[in-house]
Amino acid sequence: MEASRENLPTRGEFYLLMPDTTRGGRGHGVEIENEEVLLTPPRLIIRPRGGGFPVLKEKPRLRHYPEVGDPPEDLEGGLSGYWLVSGRLKDVLSEVDPAGFEFVECDYRQADGSEGPRYYLCEVARRLDALDEGTSRLTIEVSDEYVAGKFYDLSGGTSLAFRKDIVGDAHVFRTPYSGSLTFCDRLLRDAVWEAGIGGPKNSSGLWFTDAADI
Repeated sequence: MEASRENLPTRGEFYLLMPDTTRGGRGHGVEIENEEVLLTPPRLIIRPRGGGFPVLKEKPRLRHYPEVGDPPEDLEGGLSGYWLVSGRLKDVLSEVDPAGFEFVECDYRQADGSEGPRYYLCEVARRLDALDEGTSRLTIEVSDEYVAGKFYDLSGGTSLAFRKDIVGDAHVFRTPYSGSLTFCDRLLRDAVWEAGIGGPKNSSGLWFTDAADI
């Protein structure tokens, strides 16, 4: 992919968006009670290998177990391959980039069986081959062992630039070479914070890292 000399990594343009694993504590205590019913054998998690959502036989049924962990925050990871997002976060994400996400509503129950707040399984639905490899600083591993033939290794000090002609008006995306890592732009981050979800002092489960200085 040809790099643009003017397209250098710029702070404040794009962010790596991940569930906040730095906040400490026990983590969430939510489990999918009917996960086995929702699986598509031989998969051991609900998410298909190619991403998206399979045809589900019934609505995912979630239950919070206080003995396992705390109530979920606005964003949690690791639920059968998906993010778990609150209703208010889903509303913001859907408004900012409706084509960028897929959601499945869950039947979320408190420990006593009573109805809990709105929660959704969430999948980032867009993949863009938008990284400007020539102006970014990262390790690119090339091997037939990778499904896509190469892999972006973001460890060890990384600075990323994205081609705006490919990103276009997208506000969230994954790349074909970075697994489940998700990138978003400043507009999406600001919209989340302006909705009162997270921020520099309280993440609410969302961790934004400037892509120009990972």
